[in-house]
Amino acid sequence: MKAKIKNQKMARRARRALRVRKRIEGTAERPRLCVYRSAKHIYAQLVDDLSGRTLLSASSLTPTVREGGKEKEKSAVSTDVGKRVAELAQAKGIKKVVFDRAGFPFHGRVKALAEGAREGGLEF
Repeated sequence: MKAKIKNQKMARRARRALRVRKRIEGTAERPRLCVYRSAKHIYAQLVDDLSGRTLLSASSLTPTVREGGKEKEKSAVSTDVGKRVAELAQAKGIKKVVFDRAGFPFHGRVKALAEGAREGGLEF
């Protein structure tokens, strides 16, 4: 029975993700900042949907983020990931993005990542 519950939970998140994704689209000038949250880690990437390319990515597994994150809380690490994405985007000349929460609720670690990206200089 647990497998069915897990599959239902993942299916509901996938439906929410599609509902959000049909309204937003990443371009080269304004890419989509896509977030994925697992139990231990958080991942973010900038995607250009028109060309189907990932422009850059960062996660809690990135060496620069991971160095100081061993004793930090997960939300603090998420903020660091957001700042790292903003730093990489600034280096590529990207200022504006479209935020894609991928069906995850906008609170906790997802919100912390968004706030970190805003602190780093990204606009959405």
